[in-house]
Amino acid sequence: MSTPPEIPLPHVDVRDLLGCTRVVAIPLRVGFRSITVREALLVRGPAGWGEFAPFPEYSDAEATSWLRAALEAAWQVFPAPLRERIPVNATLPAVSPDQIEGILGRYGSVGTVKIKVAEKGQTSTQDYARVAEVRRLLPSAGIRVDANGAWTQQQALETLTRLAGFGLEYAEQPVADIAGLRAVRLELRRRGVPVLIAADESVRRESDPLRVAREDAADLLVVKVAPLGGVRRALDIVAQAGLPAVVSSALDTSVGIRAGLALAAALPELPYACGLATVTLMDGDVIEESLVPHDGALGLRPVEVSPRLLDTYAASPERTRWWHERLARVHARLMRAG
Repeated sequence: MSTPPEIPLPHVDVRDLLGCTRVVAIPLRVGFRSITVREALLVRGPAGWGEFAPFPEYSDAEATSWLRAALEAAWQVFPAPLRERIPVNATLPAVSPDQIEGILGRYGSVGTVKIKVAEKGQTSTQDYARVAEVRRLLPSAGIRVDANGAWTQQQALETLTRLAGFGLEYAEQPVADIAGLRAVRLELRRRGVPVLIAADESVRRESDPLRVAREDAADLLVVKVAPLGGVRRALDIVAQAGLPAVVSSALDTSVGIRAGLALAAALPELPYACGLATVTLMDGDVIEESLVPHDGALGLRPVEVSPRLLDTYAASPERTRWWHERLARVHARLMRAG
C-alpha cells in the first residue's frame, strides 16, 4: 500500500502563526520522566488544532519536526482511516508496587500495560517488583517494558532474561544506540530468551530513522507523530521499514493524541495495542471530553478545544513568552528547510 503523498507545508507568516496560538501547562497525576507539568503550544488553523510540544531539552533542530507535525494537523486533512477504534495500552510510570493498582484503575479495562523501567536512581530489583505486581493484578494482560535507552548492554541482557518469565510482549529501547539494540537482540536470540526488541528513540531521534531496519536492530518500531514530522511522514517511514509498528504519544494533550490516532487508523496493519492513552496520566486537558480509553480502546472523533480549559491551564506570561520565542526560531528553521 502506498502512503498518502506529503502535502507542502503552508507558508504561514510567523506573526500570523503566533496570533493563533495558546500555551498551556497541565499538571501530571504522577511524575513521568522527571516531568510534573506538561507544557504545550497549541495552534489553530483552517483544518483544526495542532500541538507543538517538544520537550524543553530538545534543540531547535530537533523541534522542527514537531512544528511540521503541528502545521500538518492544523492546516491539512489527515489521511483516510482504515479503522475507527484503536486498541491502547495503559502506561505505568516507574512507581512503587503499592501505587500500581490505583494508577491502572484509571484506565478501566486493561488488556496491555507498558511499564517504565531503568529509572534513574532505581534498581533492577525495583523493576522486577513493578512487573511482578502488574502480572499479579492482571494475569492475562500483555506486558511490555520501556527502558528509554538507559541500560547498558549487559544490564539489558541480565534484566530482560530475568523478566522474560513474565511473558513480555517486547522491550522498548533497552539500550541507547542502534548498534547496542542489534547486539542485545541477537544475543537474546542466541540464548533462547523470547523477548522482542522495539526501537523508539533510535527511530525518532536519528537523522536516518530507517537505519534500525537496515541493520536488523529491532523486531518492531515505536512511532510518534510529532518527532517524525507528521502523520504522512510517519506512514512513509513505517512503509519503508517493513516492520510492525506501535503508535505512541509524547505525553500529548488530546490534540496531539488525535494526530496519533490518525496515524494508527491509517496504518495498513496494527498488530499491537498503541501507547495513546497517556492523557490518563494528566490532571487536566484542553478538551471537555478527553481522549481516554473505554474498554481498552480509543475511538476516532473530532477534537474541540475548550476556551474555558485553555484559560484554566494557561501557562504563565514568562513561559508563554519562552514558547513564542521558541516557535519563532523553529519556524524560521523550518521555512528555510522547506
